[in-house]
Amino acid sequence: MIDDIRRSPFRALAGAVLLIACVAGAAYASTAQIGRTWPIAEPDALAEIEAKVATLPSDMSKAFGPRDKWTALKAASLGVASEDRARSVVPFYTLEFDITLPDGKTLYPKGFTFNPLTYVKLPQRLVVVHPRDLSWALRSARASDFILLSALGGQSGDAIDLSERTGRPIYILEERVKQRLGLQVAPVIVEQSGTRLILIEFGPKSRASNGGVEVSGA
Repeated sequence: MIDDIRRSPFRALAGAVLLIACVAGAAYASTAQIGRTWPIAEPDALAEIEAKVATLPSDMSKAFGPRDKWTALKAASLGVASEDRARSVVPFYTLEFDITLPDGKTLYPKGFTFNPLTYVKLPQRLVVVHPRDLSWALRSARASDFILLSALGGQSGDAIDLSERTGRPIYILEERVKQRLGLQVAPVIVEQSGTRLILIEFGPKSRASNGGVEVSGA
């Protein structure tokens, strides 16, 4: 064997490395510690969550009341489209604060106005409807479209319940989105064309006759 090692120094080196690894592994297994250690000061996050959950009621719905009273589910109100109409909107945005560089130099001042569509692309259309026209929206919307519910006469529908029943995510129209997009009536389909938004409003005849026909304002 000695002669074999002499004839092959690489075998000797491999044997030495293997021996060192075995010794180190045995030492680690016996101590399970390499170098200095410190106790963990922070409490376990999962334990904290479990402890907090244990203090809460088993049925949280009683704490929030009926879902139709939740203000978070109240949608912005829109009028009813009385005719077919297409119009365009440029969603200008005005900064409400200065944007500065790390050295304090102002990059964009408060009040600076720009068109976000110059820099970004809206990845899908928005189909905005009143709850009563949801079936129309489901027929007309593409798979990638977002369906948003708007309020009509104080009724905005239950987006959570409708999502569960239809198997499709349904959202509420927020007031700030309504203002940013310049929405006035529903149903309306919003999509981007270049640096503008095209708003296609659907009157009663189109809502009654549309059986899922693709609509595009571009």
